[in-house]
Amino acid sequence: MSITVIQIKHPFGHCNKMQEEMIAKTPASEKEFNELLFSYGNASYLYHSNANLFTPNIEDYNEWLSGLEPMVKKAMEECGFDECLNVLSITRYVNKKNDIGMDEYVKRLMGEQNFASHKNIVNNPK
Repeated sequence: MSITVIQIKHPFGHCNKMQEEMIAKTPASEKEFNELLFSYGNASYLYHSNANLFTPNIEDYNEWLSGLEPMVKKAMEECGFDECLNVLSITRYVNKKNDIGMDEYVKRLMGEQNFASHKNIVNNPK
């Protein structure tokens, strides 16, 4: 099954307009790829935007730091807690800690078949 439009819309109208304009200019052979890419990207944006339901606390920050590679950990420690609150990997960590995994969230928005199509295209480029 192929989707014919960007299924998951971005929360900002100007982003939707730019995406739709690009799709309109895309050759037919690339439309499905780009529609799936935008849908996945928009769903991912929503996932990270909704992370504010679970604002990271200092305990989350320290747990998150403990799972980072040494050089990344050092850089994030230098940034400090407040600077790291908007880092996507900490928002993902907090969501997962609260049983909201990104794949599950995005799959729920896109639908299982479109999610699988996106993964297949990304994992098996032509």
